[in-house]
Amino acid sequence: MFMNKIRLILLLFTSVLFGQNSDKTCLIVNKINILIQSEHIRPKPVDDSLSVFVFDNLINELDPSRNIFYKTEYDDLAKRYRFNLDDLILKGDCSFLSDIITQYTNGLLRTKIVLEKIKTGNIDYTKKDTIRFYKKAFSFYLKKENLEKVWTKKIRYQILDDISEMGNNLDSLKTNFKTLELKSKDFIVSNEICRINTLLERKDSQQEKLYNYFCSYFDPHTAYFSDDSKSSFVASLSKEHLSLGMSIKLNEKNEIIIEELDPNGPAFQTGLIKKGDQIVSISNQKETLQVSCASLELISTMIMSESNKNITLTLKRNSGQNFDVYIEKQLMKDEENSVYSFVVGKENKIGYIKIPSFYADLESNSQKGCADDVAREVIKLERDNIKGLVIDLIDNGGGSMEEAIRMAGMFVDYGPISIVVDNRQEKSVINDPYRGLIYRGPIVVLVNSNTASASEFFASILQDYNRALLLGSSTLGKATMQTFLPLDENTTTDFLKISINKFYRVTGKSHQNTGVIPDVILPEFYENVYQKESNFPTAIQNDSIVSLLKYKPYVKRILIDKIAKNSSARLQDNIYFNEIKKINSKIDEIINTPKTEVPMTLESVFEQKEIRSAIWTEINHFNDKNNPLDIYNSTVNQFLLGVYPDEKLVNQYQIDNLKNNPYLNEAVNIIKEFNASK
Repeated sequence: MFMNKIRLILLLFTSVLFGQNSDKTCLIVNKINILIQSEHIRPKPVDDSLSVFVFDNLINELDPSRNIFYKTEYDDLAKRYRFNLDDLILKGDCSFLSDIITQYTNGLLRTKIVLEKIKTGNIDYTKKDTIRFYKKAFSFYLKKENLEKVWTKKIRYQILDDISEMGNNLDSLKTNFKTLELKSKDFIVSNEICRINTLLERKDSQQEKLYNYFCSYFDPHTAYFSDDSKSSFVASLSKEHLSLGMSIKLNEKNEIIIEELDPNGPAFQTGLIKKGDQIVSISNQKETLQVSCASLELISTMIMSESNKNITLTLKRNSGQNFDVYIEKQLMKDEENSVYSFVVGKENKIGYIKIPSFYADLESNSQKGCADDVAREVIKLERDNIKGLVIDLIDNGGGSMEEAIRMAGMFVDYGPISIVVDNRQEKSVINDPYRGLIYRGPIVVLVNSNTASASEFFASILQDYNRALLLGSSTLGKATMQTFLPLDENTTTDFLKISINKFYRVTGKSHQNTGVIPDVILPEFYENVYQKESNFPTAIQNDSIVSLLKYKPYVKRILIDKIAKNSSARLQDNIYFNEIKKINSKIDEIINTPKTEVPMTLESVFEQKEIRSAIWTEINHFNDKNNPLDIYNSTVNQFLLGVYPDEKLVNQYQIDNLKNNPYLNEAVNIIKEFNASK
């Protein structure tokens, strides 16, 4: 009787908790909706379309491989909620999330039992079977009686794939199969169980997933942020942030290994950590992540979060005993987020500036943004009497629009640089903030599929003013601006990064959803694999507006078109770029082409591994056959290296990477043609 009372109290208490969580969840979702409806550039009604989008994405996130929910469970959830989430949210009833998570938890628990059974049992590798891989989500099919069969099949494939990666001699792998299989099976099944335990411990994270799927229905860049995640995001736009002062990598066993230690960083200064140490777990003093079964996203968040100022790493060295190291983060310069420059060539010197991102110091009024850093590098290069400038925006994902505006103003003499439209369809013009130019010579801007947002904005301005020739592949296609807003005036914990403006070029056209099209189009590795704005189903569509703006191009368009045409003709038979096209077609074959069924044998899985390995080897050993470029530091930077010798290693690495860069090589040829045409 006493136990029954306790059980009843627990059930009632749990129901009350779910009710409280449901109320809070719906309160936040409705606050998000109020803010979106009043401030978003393209608000949409909360209707069945939103309901289907949120439900499908939430379920796909929970069970992407369709091996957790039974088909009957999914059908029941879909019948009750797929078209009704909108109505429930507006009524303030978010108990559906608890219902979904309860079903999900039950699925995880029974899967854990099955995995523990597989771990102690034997797998029959002689049984004929096949496996198929799908690029997109597929229908739910799992039946109760097939749960063990489905997971045994998955584990069997993972073991065969793991063994195939252990060596390049198939006969040797087959000879030692029993020994390798025991070790591989124990590792793989233990990791799956550990991963499920992690998911069970982090059930509370589903609320944020709901918030973000609700947001991304309106566009891919509107998102919910807690105070912690907002701080980390803002820090990522700065070139200085709290850091452990080390870099990590995944080894062939998918273990996280410390790759480098910065001598000036806190990890090195503990005196306890060495290059090559394996990270076993990470703790922020509140929770601990076991690295072997946590997602890379969780690991990265734990390490990078600005709120996690103190981190304890559990490390292992040379298969020895685990040991703990406590580290306090320090404010450090982010080398990967800083502008740098070089001189190319001795006779006709050409400047090169790499802008990794449009970083800014958003927390203070100091002048630590990338625009000022670029200005300093231009001045250094000008002292060496350069005859042209290459601005490299490859893989620049954007950042501060204010920095992009300032930087565009440095290279455009005067005039309008963009038209901004808000959610009331009111137009405002952004003008060049500076009169005059910091540099007057010819410019080539390098772009690719990962050139996004603020960097696209900057590149498009220089293209419209005929101030630069753009070289590379089409950019990502994001022409919207986001800002952070609190969910209400009283909160300091919940924020929305919300799309409030859309940018149009001075011509009235937009690169939203289409990307900025370079004047000279060149292929790049993985170009059909990179996800662009147009791949997102909720991306804001492209349109144009009437522009009556007057602006003065720097040179006549006919000159840029002529030089671009000559460049394209020159590169038509280029061995390097034609080889990239061939390799890309092989990558497409592996990633984008629907797969046939693969037999579940070591021979077949090994063959698939060999095909993949051949392509990765081809890419990693592929280099430009052109004569290496002469890359060196400007006179000022050479002097600064003498003052700061710790930076010599990174500096030499950057030089070595540029020597055989075919995009830079062609940019140099284009600038020479610009100068010859004067």
